[in-house]
Amino acid sequence: MKQVKLAAIQAAPVFFDRKASTEKACALIAEAGRSGADLAAFGETWLPGYPFFIEAPLSDLWWEAAALYVEQAVRLDGPEIADLCRAARQAGTDVVIGIAELDPATEGSVYASLVFISREGELLGRHRKLKPTHHERSVWADGDAEGLVVHARPFGRLSGLNCWEHNIVLPGFTLISQGTQFHVAAWPGREPEIAPNDPVWSRQVLLSRAFASQAGAYVIAPAGLRLHTHVPDRFKPLSTIEHTGQSVIIDPRGEIIAGPANGETILYATASLEEIRKAKSACDPAGHYSRPDLFELRLKGETIYPTRQS
Repeated sequence: MKQVKLAAIQAAPVFFDRKASTEKACALIAEAGRSGADLAAFGETWLPGYPFFIEAPLSDLWWEAAALYVEQAVRLDGPEIADLCRAARQAGTDVVIGIAELDPATEGSVYASLVFISREGELLGRHRKLKPTHHERSVWADGDAEGLVVHARPFGRLSGLNCWEHNIVLPGFTLISQGTQFHVAAWPGREPEIAPNDPVWSRQVLLSRAFASQAGAYVIAPAGLRLHTHVPDRFKPLSTIEHTGQSVIIDPRGEIIAGPANGETILYATASLEEIRKAKSACDPAGHYSRPDLFELRLKGETIYPTRQS
C-alpha cells in the first residue's frame, strides 16, 4: 500500500455507560470506514471514558464514581470488544481504541489500555499504560511490558502508547527499535486551564510531534473530548476540568498535516510510505543513526537493542 488513509476520531463517549459508548464507537468506526480509512484511532480510555473525577476532592460522591468506573470497565473477552471487532471487520479498517480494561482475575483493578483490532475483526493485542500519571494512580493500576510490540499490518508497522508514556522515553524507543511506521499517541484531550495558550503548543501536540520526528513515523494523536455538559448530572460536582480535544495527525518529519480539531469530528490525512522512507533515511535511531557499541536496552531481561539482526 503506497498510500494510507489515517483517521483520528474525536468524540465524547457516553460516560459511565459502556454499552452506549460501544454503540457510538461502532458507529464512528463505520463512518471512518465509509470514508476509506485504513486506520482509525480513538483517545485514551475512550471506552467508557476518561476518569474525569480523579482531580476532585475526596468525598462520598468521589468513591461512588470510582466504584461505578470499575463496574463499567471493559473485559478483553467481553461483548464490547466483540462488537468493536465486528465493526472493524464490517468497516474494513484497523482500529486502535483506548479502554478502561478490567483485571479479569480480581475484577477490582482497572488498566488504561490501548486495544489493537485488525480489519479482519481480530484482536491483535493490547498495551497497558506502564505508569499512570499523577492523580490517575488513584484509579488505574500499573501496566506491563506485554504490549510494547509493533504489529505488522498490510499498510505498515503499527504501534501505540498512552499520553505521558511519550515522556518516559524508553517505551517509545522500544517501539522505535522495532521499526514502527504508524503510531497512535492516545490522549485524554487538551486541558485549557493547564495549557491556555495556542493548542498547537500544548504538551500533547509537542510530545506527539517529537515522537514522529524521532521515529520517522506518522503519528495519529487522537484526543478525548469531555465538556462539563457531557458529565451525568449526578457527578457534575466532580467535573473540575474539561478536555477540549485538539487531535492532530503528524507526518514523519514532525509536521502537523491535519488538525488541531475542535468539537466532535473525524480528522483525516493521507500517509505515504515514501515519506516514511525519506525520514528514516536521514535518521534511523535504532539503525544507522545509533551507537549499539555504546548503548543497550533490555526489556524484562531480554536485549531488544541492538537487535539480533544488527
